[in-house]
Amino acid sequence: MSERIYKGCERIFETKKFNNIKEIINNTKKEYGTSAAFKFKTSDVMKVMTYDEYIDEVNALGTALVSIGLKDKRIGVISENRYEWEEAYLSIVCGTGIVVPLDKALPENEIFSLIERSEIEAIFYSAKYDEIMKKAALKGIGKVKFFISMDNEEKQGEIYSQKELVKLGKDLLKNGARTFLDAEIDNDAMSILLFTSGTTAKSKAVQLSHTNICTNLYDIASVFDCSKEDTFLSFLPLHHVFECTVGFLYPVSVGSSIAFCSGIRHIAENLKEYQISVMISVPVLFENMYKKVMKSIEDKGKLGTVKFGIKLSKVTKLLGIDIRRKLFKEIHENLGGKLRLFVAGAAAFDKEVEKGYNDLGIDTYQGYGLSEASPVVAAEHKTCTKLGSIGKPFPSLEAKIVEPNELGIGELAVKGPSVMLGYYNYEEKGVTDDGWLLTGDLGYIDSDGFIFLTGRKKSVIVLKNGKNVYPEEIETLIDKIPGVKESFVFARPDKDDENSVKLGVKIVYDKEIVKDIYGTEDLEEIRKSLWEKVKEVNRKMPTYKYIKEMILTEEELIKTTTLKVKRFEEIKTVLEVK
Repeated sequence: MSERIYKGCERIFETKKFNNIKEIINNTKKEYGTSAAFKFKTSDVMKVMTYDEYIDEVNALGTALVSIGLKDKRIGVISENRYEWEEAYLSIVCGTGIVVPLDKALPENEIFSLIERSEIEAIFYSAKYDEIMKKAALKGIGKVKFFISMDNEEKQGEIYSQKELVKLGKDLLKNGARTFLDAEIDNDAMSILLFTSGTTAKSKAVQLSHTNICTNLYDIASVFDCSKEDTFLSFLPLHHVFECTVGFLYPVSVGSSIAFCSGIRHIAENLKEYQISVMISVPVLFENMYKKVMKSIEDKGKLGTVKFGIKLSKVTKLLGIDIRRKLFKEIHENLGGKLRLFVAGAAAFDKEVEKGYNDLGIDTYQGYGLSEASPVVAAEHKTCTKLGSIGKPFPSLEAKIVEPNELGIGELAVKGPSVMLGYYNYEEKGVTDDGWLLTGDLGYIDSDGFIFLTGRKKSVIVLKNGKNVYPEEIETLIDKIPGVKESFVFARPDKDDENSVKLGVKIVYDKEIVKDIYGTEDLEEIRKSLWEKVKEVNRKMPTYKYIKEMILTEEELIKTTTLKVKRFEEIKTVLEVK
């Protein structure tokens, strides 16, 4: 089959196009200066930092960094999600040097490795990393000469204080220092160096420019309609470009507020106290939230009423009247009362959950991206939805399927100005000579231009008969079994046939839900009940996809910090189980 090229979707909103992130923050200060940039609690008191205050601090910190000799240097940032992280990021990238976000969940040895590989000369960090940074200084790890604490009130020995640097910068600005303010940005040079999550192997260093990021922001703003009236809940780690671009830089560019999640157990209260209207996250979070919402409805005996309300709202919507929020007011109130938009990315999204949220009045879309594309490649949105798809390519991008098979399935490739400059110090360039980025994801594009993913190229299981099995496809079905939290499909040599392999599944079950549904806590009884459900899944598939083995556990699968399963590591653990 030929490799047809699909153009990006149409823009549906008029929005400003920026050449670099510095232009964005200058525009935000001008347009939204008095609006809330951040909402946070201190001793249970709600506080607000305006964009005027925030961007003044960014400019002050950048000025101080230049004054201590960090102009044109590489600077790392590592901490939990907080406004000091975002302040440091902008102070580096808008006139100082190259920002290097580091994964906050990595062990000490891997942090040291990334410090060396990225060749940073300074690093911002929170108190959680005090001991690690002391060791890095003592051991002389990499090229780091400047250690900057986000929490210290003042400089302690050789350790700088971010707060004190902000004060220094403000004094310098009063005295006429303008090197940072007047810094010219090279829009097409590497300004962001970040590391992939390494779900299958060693992480790669991705080089991004202001043009890459700003193109993606322009695309996002032209298909999603967020404003200064919205408040985003920042949940995913900021070092990941999905959260950094969509959950940080995008709201900053349109004047929205940002609130930082207090932890997965506190999401419900955060939604209410911060009056969250927009959430960008991974499917598993939205799916777990939905399960709780539906269980609450069922426990109250209101499932029939809700189902009738959904049917009624569909009829009125055909007449141009949207009554979903009124009909399901109680549900919305339990979610804070303001939620209007969910965007899921980084993994496959259960289409029944997506449909469920939309039926209840929360516009919910699936998107797709990768670090190498700054990151969003495609997404559903108001005028571009098809359940099960990841939408159409973004306006600035083109897409094609490379070497499609007889079913039209092949590797997704994308091309456009948001595609990275290339990998840093890596044997592969990552981008073809004519500008195509091979994503490593398999899928097909339908006749309407919607992209459907079937799995990762590296995780495809090739059977002895030549048939391909996409484990993610089977996992989606197994995850729907009541009591199953998550699953992992694998292959191992068949003891009964040395020339063949058999498919197995590792199931992580929810003890409380299983007890509730199957009425037992006995592991063997649970195993029997779940195995019967797996056999029901088998009957929905061709025989070559049948699951013939099941491993049961309560321990979560090994994941990255963006909750993607580390298949390479997980396969090693399951193959150890005989």
